[in-house]
Amino acid sequence: MQLEQLRQLVLDALADMKARDIEVMDVRGKTAVTDYMVVASGTSDRHVKAIAETIAFRSKEAGEAPLGTEGVAEGEWALVDLNGVVVHVMLPKVRDFYNLERLWSAPAVVPKVASHSI
Repeated sequence: MQLEQLRQLVLDALADMKARDIEVMDVRGKTAVTDYMVVASGTSDRHVKAIAETIAFRSKEAGEAPLGTEGVAEGEWALVDLNGVVVHVMLPKVRDFYNLERLWSAPAVVPKVASHSI
């Protein structure tokens, strides 16, 4: 499955499951971990779990089994790693606290080089 098809599969599943505040971040060039980071909110821990499980199921059905999932049992913050697309589904309070969108949109910090007088 092509990367753009996988991203669309995720977005369709999020829409079908009534996820809220869906954000897609293109992180190519910022990390080697993934190409797209998708962040969405669920309305309850059960909703977060259901969204994450649906994404994992649909991707597996389409021939792209997740590399892993985290936090699905707890339901406050679930992660589905589809290699080229990493999906974070969170409760709004958790999402506000971690603010991943700000983290991934921040400019890279370049260390200052100490100047030496000779």
